[in-house]
Amino acid sequence: MEKSKAAKGRYWKAQLKCVGVLLSIWFIVSFGCGILLREWFDANFPSVGSAPFGFWMAQQGAIICFVLILVAYAVWMGRIEDQFEQEEGAE
Repeated sequence: MEKSKAAKGRYWKAQLKCVGVLLSIWFIVSFGCGILLREWFDANFPSVGSAPFGFWMAQQGAIICFVLILVAYAVWMGRIEDQFEQEEGAE
């Protein structure tokens, strides 16, 4: 059974929303926390081990956040796929 154009449009819109939200989070964490706010984090947050928090966030924190974003993407897209498979089966 072929999907209708409306269903394809809703599916595409859901995918773009997922990617847009996750890319925004990635940008905020990597650029904002790692570059723009690094000195502020160093001055206002406790050290992580022997490294200042801003340096830690720029190095390890952004990588940890990226891995969490990958997991979130897999879960979110799985839910989108399930939702649209159910809609397709209901027709």
